[in-house]
Amino acid sequence: MKTKLLHGILILLVFLLQCTLVNLIAIGSITPNLLIILCVSFGLMRGRKSGMWTGFFSGLLVDLFFGPVLGFYTLCYMYVGYLSGYAHRSLYDDDIKVPMFMTALADLGYNFAVYALQFLLRGRLSAAQYLIRIILPEMCYTTLLVLLVYRPIRALNYRYLISPWKERDSVWVLK
Repeated sequence: MKTKLLHGILILLVFLLQCTLVNLIAIGSITPNLLIILCVSFGLMRGRKSGMWTGFFSGLLVDLFFGPVLGFYTLCYMYVGYLSGYAHRSLYDDDIKVPMFMTALADLGYNFAVYALQFLLRGRLSAAQYLIRIILPEMCYTTLLVLLVYRPIRALNYRYLISPWKERDSVWVLK
């Protein structure tokens, strides 16, 4: 129960940072997406299920406060967390390259989904212009921010959110 409460507080804290302080470091109205970093981080560190629930609640907050349709951002963030959880078993936590690569892919996919379902369906067909002016700069900015944000999230995960192993969960105990 304590870990779920801390997990929820972390999601809320990152959402508040995304809405307030991140706008102060915007470069040309391009801001990094901290919620993508959080969803990818929890998917990589804790697995598909945790990444999916992190994405669900992150997307739900975005939908409730900023979304035109309830459920669009929830679904996008949920897929980001779930799909990044596939690399959970093959990840070495100290290596920063995998979270950076996964965040870049997740941000690219997220922004293409936003473009396809919110702009393309309304008749705005300038995909190359959207790619060059919005998608690629945000992807680069978010990926660079992983260098600063991933290690504190990893430290919080290992310090507060991982419950101690029970003896029955150990691989060294014969069953």
